[in-house]
Amino acid sequence: MSALVEFAMFPTDKGESVSAYVSRIMKIFNEKGIDYQLTPMGTIFECESVEAATAVINLAYSVLEPDCNRVYTTIKMDIRKGKNDRMRQKIASIQKHVM
Repeated sequence: MSALVEFAMFPTDKGESVSAYVSRIMKIFNEKGIDYQLTPMGTIFECESVEAATAVINLAYSVLEPDCNRVYTTIKMDIRKGKNDRMRQKIASIQKHVM
């Protein structure tokens, strides 16, 4: 199974620039060895189950919660049985048709 996740999480009570807060989440991804793709509007990662994906999202929230009174989050998931490594395969499939 593959749970492909695109999410964005940031505090809304810390001013216009929140990159210092988003970088906390990226640091956790790096420390935990979670493969991800950072985009200008969010982060994409893949897990083997919905439970694992929600655990990553909870972990991301845990680094903001201590000093952020309001946190905005968007989450999109594409859950598919019998597949894995879709984060790369989906891009490769498109590139094959474009090039």
